[in-house]
Amino acid sequence: MPDPWESLHTTALLGTDRRPLPAADPAVPATGAVDRSDPATALLELAALETVRRRAGALPCAATAAIAPPAPADGRPELPAPAARRLSLLLGTRPGGGSAVLANVAELLPQWLGTARARGFRPPAALVPSLLDAARARSELRSDAVVLAGPLGRWLAERNPDWRFVLRTTGEVPTTGEAPAAGGAPTPDAPAPRAADGDHHLWHEGLFAERVTHLTVLRRTDPAAGLALLQSTWPTERAEDRLLFLDALQEGLSAADEPFLEAALGDRSKNVRATAAELLSTLPGSALARRMAERARAAVRLSDRGTHLLVTPPAECDAAMQRDGIAPKSPTGRGERAWWFGEVIAASPLSGWSGATGLTPDQLLALRVGDSLDETDGSWSDDLREAWARAAVRQQDAGWARALLGPAPAPAPEQRRARAPRPTGAPAKLLAVLPAEERAAWTAAFIEVHGLGEAFQLLGACATPWTPPLSTAVVAALARAAASGAYPWSHSGVLGMTERALAPETAAAVEELAAESTPATAWAETFARLAGTLRFREAMLAELAA
Repeated sequence: MPDPWESLHTTALLGTDRRPLPAADPAVPATGAVDRSDPATALLELAALETVRRRAGALPCAATAAIAPPAPADGRPELPAPAARRLSLLLGTRPGGGSAVLANVAELLPQWLGTARARGFRPPAALVPSLLDAARARSELRSDAVVLAGPLGRWLAERNPDWRFVLRTTGEVPTTGEAPAAGGAPTPDAPAPRAADGDHHLWHEGLFAERVTHLTVLRRTDPAAGLALLQSTWPTERAEDRLLFLDALQEGLSAADEPFLEAALGDRSKNVRATAAELLSTLPGSALARRMAERARAAVRLSDRGTHLLVTPPAECDAAMQRDGIAPKSPTGRGERAWWFGEVIAASPLSGWSGATGLTPDQLLALRVGDSLDETDGSWSDDLREAWARAAVRQQDAGWARALLGPAPAPAPEQRRARAPRPTGAPAKLLAVLPAEERAAWTAAFIEVHGLGEAFQLLGACATPWTPPLSTAVVAALARAAASGAYPWSHSGVLGMTERALAPETAAAVEELAAESTPATAWAETFARLAGTLRFREAMLAELAA
């Protein structure tokens, strides 16, 4: 006997003019009382009757044992009530987030999550589904959200396919019953569950993203076991998968990984070869690093008088260079010899330059650069400096990064400010190598001299929230921009960052700027909005400090 609901569904899809209404069901007398003079109305009435019958006619199931055990206990302290209400507001589960005097409060959620995670709190169970929904929609929230959701979040994810990302997200998820250290700080080395399952079922049976996560977490806790696991299936992996698995080896990378990476230099995929070469170049004692250092010494040498660096770029990209990850054709449009030269220098250990010349990074950078045939030719200077900068970022060498950036810009008299020197290369990447306090101080000095026009990427490299000195420099630069007649939208990128990153202590100074601005102007509204957001963040952080 056909299912009555399916018959009604088919009739609705095809239309009552193409398919007649189902006949009255003798078992349901009410269907015979439906007026069929208007087929469309009759169809809706029959659907309503069938809906009631289906809902009312369900028979109770026989009592059985629990389908699954309850969620594991979570020993972390629950959020203070004000902080829980704030989370509900940030997640959009209660009204109040659409005020015109505030920024989009959803953009403050990452900071709230990071702070709550650092404090070792757990959210109320009722908010965990909304938290996981938010993390599903915004991948940048996932690491903190998964840790904050804790064992309950993982338990829910195992039962709801929409939240499967929880099982694929790296992060130190608190284990059952683990309470944070005294004072609300998180347990320093909370292990990630399933990071080292004996059977590694996720590695052998999981989705690709789950396998990458499994390998990454395992490398954090046991690098040797992670390498052995990757080696066990390496020959059968697809090239695009091998590439991302190699990226996971950055976790816990050491000399123990060199034999595997050296073998990967012979991989059939050029991208895998290039990635293996880049990883080896970050190990100064590797055989590849020694080979690159030898090539670098042949390409750059100190002149006999010690006043120049003389450059002789490689004349060809031989098979050995190609095996070490250097592409024979430049993918950047630069000349081939310049491309080979830059790749060699960027992969050479920076420590070797001082060892070979006896000069510090500052002294080496101060030397003029010339062609080996013409000491006055400085055409290789930018190539050499750019390659050294790439090496400093790759090798996380703070000494070289500091030298390449140069000293923090110093304020100059107004008539000379426009001619103040600017750093070359990619200063934001070099800044990221330095300690957080030094990054903030250098950027504050840069903004004081050059303003905000070129500071967006530098500010992005600084840890948030910004330090009070950096925040003060940014507020002062905004005040100068407003006084100069510039429009706020000319600094929209920086303004967007200030709502999330300015130290809340600057709220009073921003409120003063709002009061001093001409009412109903763009800057007055901008400063009022920024001040309101800073006050919101101030209260938000105070609640989490309780």
